[in-house]
Amino acid sequence: MKISIVGVGLLGGSFALGLKSIENGHHFIGVDTNAAHGKLAKQLGIVDEMMHFTQAVKSSDLVVLATPVNVINRQLIEALNILPQKAILIDLGSTKSSFNNIVENHPKREQYISCHPIAGTENSGPEAAFAGLFKTKQLIICEKEKSNKAYLAKIVDIFKKLDMHITYMPSDEHDRHIAYVSHLSHISSFALGLTVLEKEKDEKSIFTMAGSGFSSTVRLAKSSPDMWAPILKQNASNVSCALDAYIKQLTKFKQIIDDGAEEQSHQMMEKANEIRRVLMGIEKG
Repeated sequence: MKISIVGVGLLGGSFALGLKSIENGHHFIGVDTNAAHGKLAKQLGIVDEMMHFTQAVKSSDLVVLATPVNVINRQLIEALNILPQKAILIDLGSTKSSFNNIVENHPKREQYISCHPIAGTENSGPEAAFAGLFKTKQLIICEKEKSNKAYLAKIVDIFKKLDMHITYMPSDEHDRHIAYVSHLSHISSFALGLTVLEKEKDEKSIFTMAGSGFSSTVRLAKSSPDMWAPILKQNASNVSCALDAYIKQLTKFKQIIDDGAEEQSHQMMEKANEIRRVLMGIEKG
């Protein structure tokens, strides 16, 4: 199978490396506007050759859009317009409603499958890609009823081979949930990083005193702005609601601290500890 990876960074590169690690016989074509990324992707064995977008799409059995979500917005229609008959188009973007609205009335709509692998790191670029990124992670597929059943089955089979768990849901539901469990986490990390950088002017003090708790909480602040600024814009209404809820909790904590209400502080933390049980259930499931 000829597979085009449009965007040979963390997600696209890991998809290619993961599939290469379990199956032979696929030919991977890379597409990237960054020539240095394309060269590195070939050197790292992520792709077998680089092509321009149009040539790659026309040559492929499967096209994987792994670019920032604002770029996917444009590429979806461009790709569908020239996609060969019986070829499949998927995206790996973190928002879904916009994409599904864009392709809703396209004559080749059934050749598109809307995917979101809940996997990633704070790193970016071809050098960040690795074969096991998707292993045991969740894949969300949206609007499955609008995709050709045979094509859907092929994509599900590929991701199951990558050891992913498959979940189906409407795109609006996906975007609402992902605002809380992913997008809000990144904003919180960015905000913490900014707060510390602004208030702790002595970088040596940050390095000396920051422990593992700070490092793990601020880790996502190292994520690529090129990827995350478009995500927050595209899912703005859901992210805004999530922020309102988060700010409400922060305000409660501030009031409790200002009041010296240790018992209430303890109660809030104890309630928050319930997330441990939820996450343990997810890991076991």
